[in-house]
Amino acid sequence: MTSPGGVRMASPQGRLLLVMTILGSGMAGIDATIVNVALPQIGRSFDSPFATLQWVVTGYALTLAAFILLGGLLGDRLGRQRVFVLGVAWFTAASLACGFAPTAWTLVAARVVQGVGGALLTPASLALLQSMIVREDRARAIGAWAGLGGVAMAVGPFVGGWLVDVASWRWVFLINLPIAAVTLAIAARLPRPAPTDRSQQAPLDVIGAGLGVVALAGTTYALTAAGEGGLPPFAVVAAVVGVVAAVAFVAHEHRTAAPMLPLGIFRSRTFSTVTVVTFLVYGGMGVVFLLLVVQLQVVAGWSPLASGVAALPTTLLMMVGSSRAGALGERIGPRLPMPVGPIVMALGIVLLLRTGPTTDYVLDVLPGVVVFGLGLTLMVAPLTATALSSAPDEHAGLASGINNAVARAGGLLGVAAVPPLAGLTGRVVEDPAAFDAGFRTAMLACAVVIAGGGLLAGAALRGRTVER
Repeated sequence: MTSPGGVRMASPQGRLLLVMTILGSGMAGIDATIVNVALPQIGRSFDSPFATLQWVVTGYALTLAAFILLGGLLGDRLGRQRVFVLGVAWFTAASLACGFAPTAWTLVAARVVQGVGGALLTPASLALLQSMIVREDRARAIGAWAGLGGVAMAVGPFVGGWLVDVASWRWVFLINLPIAAVTLAIAARLPRPAPTDRSQQAPLDVIGAGLGVVALAGTTYALTAAGEGGLPPFAVVAAVVGVVAAVAFVAHEHRTAAPMLPLGIFRSRTFSTVTVVTFLVYGGMGVVFLLLVVQLQVVAGWSPLASGVAALPTTLLMMVGSSRAGALGERIGPRLPMPVGPIVMALGIVLLLRTGPTTDYVLDVLPGVVVFGLGLTLMVAPLTATALSSAPDEHAGLASGINNAVARAGGLLGVAAVPPLAGLTGRVVEDPAAFDAGFRTAMLACAVVIAGGGLLAGAALRGRTVER
């Protein structure tokens, strides 16, 4: 067991803990992006239409968003290390099923199961750092976790393209097996945290958990279907069910004696502000990462691999700077990094409007991705640390789950809503001029939304300490 004060980040146990949590959450993060590059080969392998291939991506995102809040709760209740190990094992088994899937819909089903594993391990990994690292080292540890986790998502398209070229699309999923083996080996070497006293714990809020899953799954499915162009009847039903479940969830959590989501957590102005800022920033960021890659292929004529590599400077900046940004946020508080970061990101998006038919990487892409990456690096670690520190320690897993769920819901909503509103519908990918026009409208909208998140943070957050 760890001592009550926790472990230092620079100690052998602290370094192993950091590596373990980054590897585990990195698997879940990289699988949100790595599969995109493999979709054409998957389609040829199964002779599947693009609508089916979309569900290879959205099936994973759907269950990840729907179950991540429950994953945070289970970590708080059953033990974060135990739930983390369960999530890694679950994710690995689903990855194996993905790698050997005999049909396209079998692959979709395995991806749905894989998302549940990701929802278990992601909040548990962050909560482990919050609960096991000594307080004075937490900001730097969370900064390293956030930065290197972002690196995993950013390098996904590059790694996926390389694996597809040299081996097969199946290795996009099978690559998780050796990573999981290392993660579980480290987990076996680490001492377990002190067990929680379950004698005083109330029963698990099964009704609240079920309503929360239905609400998130229903609304996420409807938004995803709407983003594909049109709204089929089943999606309308899913939207109605999701909204009704969300209302019922809030009413139930307000009445029950042992809620899975204590609504009192939102009485903290800091936590509520961070939640809204997370939704806005990650909503715009999801659209930027999606459309930039497509813009470079459709309008500039770049290859998929070259388009994926284009954003690597953002990855490098996060790798080098996130831990330092976390330490800066710990010293000066979140009031400066959280507003400035999104505003700098918005400036980077405006610079990316220079991309077009004759795009030059050094002149038209590099300045934008560097400025965007600087803003992202400055914001991510302080935002994550503030979300956790503004909640009581016993709700660290819950706060992590909320923060992750909001980030993913924001990304899904942004990708579903912004491109169609900007005119990126139908067969626009076959018309470079039309796509270029829609890209510019969508990117400007994202810049406004992300900058709005920064302005909200500046107006609502006060001082260098956070309010609980």
